[in-house]
Amino acid sequence: MSIEIERKFLVDAAQFTPPGFGTEIRQGYLVRDAERSVRVRLSRVHHSDGSIEEVAFLTVKGPGGLMRAEYEYPVPPDDAAEILDRLCLPGEIAKTRYEVEVSGRVFEVDVFTGCYAGTIVAEVELDDAMAAVTLPDWVTDEVTDDPAWTNAAMSRRAGQG
Repeated sequence: MSIEIERKFLVDAAQFTPPGFGTEIRQGYLVRDAERSVRVRLSRVHHSDGSIEEVAFLTVKGPGGLMRAEYEYPVPPDDAAEILDRLCLPGEIAKTRYEVEVSGRVFEVDVFTGCYAGTIVAEVELDDAMAAVTLPDWVTDEVTDDPAWTNAAMSRRAGQG
């Protein structure tokens, strides 16, 4: 079984400065209930040489929290775009992801756009649930165990508006 160990934090927008180019992400859900989610993600990766690469994944996740089952599979970007446009539930998520190294760990910092503009969430993946994590100054509250801050829950709320 593939297990993801991840801590999640809110970020103070006034203290966070995005470092260079990020990855633009469109993300939608085929399933998003309390026990599982199935999402499709289409990413536009900006490389330092100026090139842009499109990549896409289908991801199946178990219930949220610090540790959860996660399975991820590459899909052709054109297929992902069609799935996003035709099959996903209402409430597409749009964000730009930045990778920021802090004390040897990589934080993935998502700067949301669209209905969540102004919201910034940082995640750090761990090999061990008990691993120590040095938090940067721009991190505020930990929301690892708050199901309202899963992307699936955010998508559900966005789809209701």
